Amino acid sequence: MDDRWKGCVSVVVPVYNEAAHLDELLQAIHAAPVKKEIIIVDDGSTDGTREKLQALPPMDDLTVVFHEKNCGKGAAIRTALAYARGEYVLIQDSDLEYDPQDYPALLRPLEAGAANVVYGVRPDRPERGLRFFLGAKLLTHLTNLLYGAGIHDEATCYKVVRRCLLARMQLQCHRFEFCPEVTAKLCRMGERIEEVPIQYHPRSADEGKKIRHSDGWQAIWTLIRYRFTPRRRWLRPVRDAQESPFAVSFSRLPD
Repeated sequence: MDDRWKGCVSVVVPVYNEAAHLDELLQAIHAAPVKKEIIIVDDGSTDGTREKLQALPPMDDLTVVFHEKNCGKGAAIRTALAYARGEYVLIQDSDLEYDPQDYPALLRPLEAGAANVVYGVRPDRPERGLRFFLGAKLLTHLTNLLYGAGIHDEATCYKVVRRCLLARMQLQCHRFEFCPEVTAKLCRMGERIEEVPIQYHPRSADEGKKIRHSDGWQAIWTLIRYRFTPRRRWLRPVRDAQESPFAVSFSRLPD
């Protein structure tokens, strides 16, 4: 790996209709005291988010990509991975539920060579709403039952993975099934998931939360499906160069 990207984390930010929070989000990510690049994929926003992103001045650590149309969170992450260059990849939701000040703690086990995968564990409280809390508990228990993962928060957004591992997966996700898909495949690859506690400030559907109950059923099916899908169908040799799997209408890369 080029020395410029060794130890660097590629912060992947899927964005959809977050004009009200965009400035605060970027400030929070830039303030995180880690070596990083930021990759924002706008997934067909219609509320002015795209205009705000286009108006940003060029930055040497920021890549901005627009999907032609709304394809889903998982699709945005898959597109972002085609632009990532860091040694690690970290998923950052755009809704400010997660605090970028937790980046150093998330990266510490990776930098120490103690793990290849780190998940941020949210406080074990039903503050996000009882149905979402119990749904997340169900997904975690199902993951542990199917894969013997021994984890405490499968559905957490904060997942940090060595990029070379993600490069070996043929991802299929479009929406929120990214989390169970990547968890299932990491477990099938024999990776142990390290966990660290993180901060969490949930928001409601009225405040813009986009996940729905139907996504929970999709997550359950994803966990079951990849437990029994032969690895040869989704495991591939490491490739540094990947193409965006979805139509892109605009991209601005750093110099």
